[in-house]
Amino acid sequence: MTGNYVYHNIPGKDRQEILLETLRTLKKGGTFAIHDIMYKYKYGDMNEFVKKLKDMGYEDVRLIDTTNGMFMTGIEACWMGLSGSTLLVGRK
Repeated sequence: MTGNYVYHNIPGKDRQEILLETLRTLKKGGTFAIHDIMYKYKYGDMNEFVKKLKDMGYEDVRLIDTTNGMFMTGIEACWMGLSGSTLLVGRK
């Protein structure tokens, strides 16, 4: 399952709740990669969310900062309005 810059566009919703509902539909053993602008004010504490997913049995869950040069530089992210871009990956 993949998502690329989708969830931050949903107005007035609890994005962690939406992510949980999305991941609920994933088959056991399925992998996910969700790339979005995960500002704390929109997504809450994503490190706590990763911990929650692990506690629920998801595996290899991690957050990858995509503004540190792997996908774009911090300057490019700022210029394109993508500061806070993060990839949430794991397996159910």
